[in-house]
Amino acid sequence: MEESEFIFKKNVEIEGSSKWSSPSNIALIKYWGKYNSQIPKNPSLSFTLTNCFTETKVSYSPKKNKREGISYEFFFNGKSKPRFKKKLDNFFLKIIKYIPYISNHHFKIESKNSFPHSSGIASSASSISAIALGLLEIEKKTNNLSKNFFFKKASFLSRIGSGSACRSLDGPIMLWGKTPFFDKSSNLYATNFDKKINPIFLNFQNTILLIDKGEKKISSSEGHKLMKNHSYAKVRYAQARENIGLIKDIIISGDILKFIKIVEQEALTLHGLMLSSNPYFILMKPNTLKVIELILKFRADTKLPICFTLDAGANIHLLYPEGVKLIVKKFIDNELKSFCQDKSYIEDIVGKGPKKIIE
Repeated sequence: MEESEFIFKKNVEIEGSSKWSSPSNIALIKYWGKYNSQIPKNPSLSFTLTNCFTETKVSYSPKKNKREGISYEFFFNGKSKPRFKKKLDNFFLKIIKYIPYISNHHFKIESKNSFPHSSGIASSASSISAIALGLLEIEKKTNNLSKNFFFKKASFLSRIGSGSACRSLDGPIMLWGKTPFFDKSSNLYATNFDKKINPIFLNFQNTILLIDKGEKKISSSEGHKLMKNHSYAKVRYAQARENIGLIKDIIISGDILKFIKIVEQEALTLHGLMLSSNPYFILMKPNTLKVIELILKFRADTKLPICFTLDAGANIHLLYPEGVKLIVKKFIDNELKSFCQDKSYIEDIVGKGPKKIIE
């Protein structure tokens, strides 16, 4: 689909509300580097999660003062959050071209996470996608959108607010970025993995080890900008494009050993790019490295197919098949959780995407 197909030309006014739960996701093939128009410089692929989600209610009514700019209130856990205003202002201004009716309405946005806000998990994917779904309900109610187009446009809008958010609109495995390995892939929105997924990946476990609950010293947006003049940028983009093809075959075949190799390589490459950017930054913590070493030793000793990945932060996503869950749980409790802040971790599993909440 072309960008122009997402432009809604009617200027409607209605009153109502919509409530959605939208999950976070964890990238296996990492997205790091983008063009100014929020287009990725390499394709990425992710597991959609289940238990880490944002629940958002969007209430809307026609504005009394039509000359007023974009009008909204934002509440997180029942409290007003002015510091989120700049991000939401930018989001609204960028998407008004595609859903112009947001200029005719006042919005009350009430949001909460299923995971602690201070847990160190990036919540932009789940929060922005949940808001996009709520806003798009206005168009759905007035234009009879098909289910397929509704979620595709929600992914399109989410991408504009937060690149990784576009991958939260379906599951269990989502692809974002144009690649010859997938015919329906797009830079404008994420698409579902369109091949038969090996059953081992359909209920894959993801335990998030909360090494550090604090906020990152540098935002992902700033990190993406540093890729513009990065010495290793071209090599990285070539690597990611190749890895998309490799992991496609792995997900179809179920070759867990190859899966482990490519997922861990991607995680360490991401942090290697941060360490070698100018200025450089270090988001791993000492306990991140200690836990990685323990994971590698445990895998070597037991031959169990567990592996790690990381976002642009200190926390570790421990990935493993459901069949070894009980053994891995003992490993986490006995050896890993002592390295987590407050001994905290979150148990999650690959999921299927957002859910509409009927009140």
